[in-house]
Amino acid sequence: MVCKDVLAVIESAYPAEYALEWDNVGLLAGRDDGEVKSIYIAVDATDEVIREAVCRSADLLITHHPLIFGGMKRITNRDFIGRRLLELIHHDISCYAMHTNYDVLRMAKLSADMMRLEGQEVLEVTCRGMEAAKTREGAGNSEGTESSVEGIGRIGQFERPVTLRQCCEEVKKAFRLDGVRAFGDLEGQVERIAICPGSGKSVIQEALRKKADVLISGDIGHHEGIDAAAQGMAVIDAGHYGIEWIFVEDMERYLAENLSGVEIMTASLRHPFASV
Repeated sequence: MVCKDVLAVIESAYPAEYALEWDNVGLLAGRDDGEVKSIYIAVDATDEVIREAVCRSADLLITHHPLIFGGMKRITNRDFIGRRLLELIHHDISCYAMHTNYDVLRMAKLSADMMRLEGQEVLEVTCRGMEAAKTREGAGNSEGTESSVEGIGRIGQFERPVTLRQCCEEVKKAFRLDGVRAFGDLEGQVERIAICPGSGKSVIQEALRKKADVLISGDIGHHEGIDAAAQGMAVIDAGHYGIEWIFVEDMERYLAENLSGVEIMTASLRHPFASV
């Protein structure tokens, strides 16, 4: 299968125009006219991921986070991004990123569904009135309508109130985590739940405005956590990777359902840090 045809299948469900303006999504390195017999999926294009993609003879590496974020004036072996790009190009592996377009069109609802939230609505609206992707039903998302409202995160309700401690256990169970960090009274009751996979600092005020009892996210610093708790909203920090790894399994399923004659391989669940 030609690379551009694979990308067309992806972009039919996750168009680049849904990405936030600061983002860098799409084909970041490599050829779009090369043959793709195998695809490797990961959250980040780390050295380890690239070595594995090379060892397994992948033709296309699909990641959630872009390997290239800002402008680059040179690609050499003198910095780690340059070395990674050179390795990919040397082995004729194209590199494709689907970041905030995936967050908006799939990650938010998928994570909320995994937490079994009822009465879901978009947490932070980023798109109004855009024509939603036509084939997201194949990705398990039937929200697509021409007047859809899309955005970052979701907010909804638990079936019944639970303690913050119990909510932490639900997060650990849903996302296969050994532990989380919590700001707030562990015995306090929570029912209205906001969730934002990845880094959630930017949505704290929106979650407060929408009267969330708790925000589940990652990359929450000391001051953001205690300030949110002081304003009456607990925070559960599950880690940036801690929720976003669901991208790998979800995209594996979507590509397997929508491509034929292509081997789909995935990086194993591997947190980028160790608790010791």
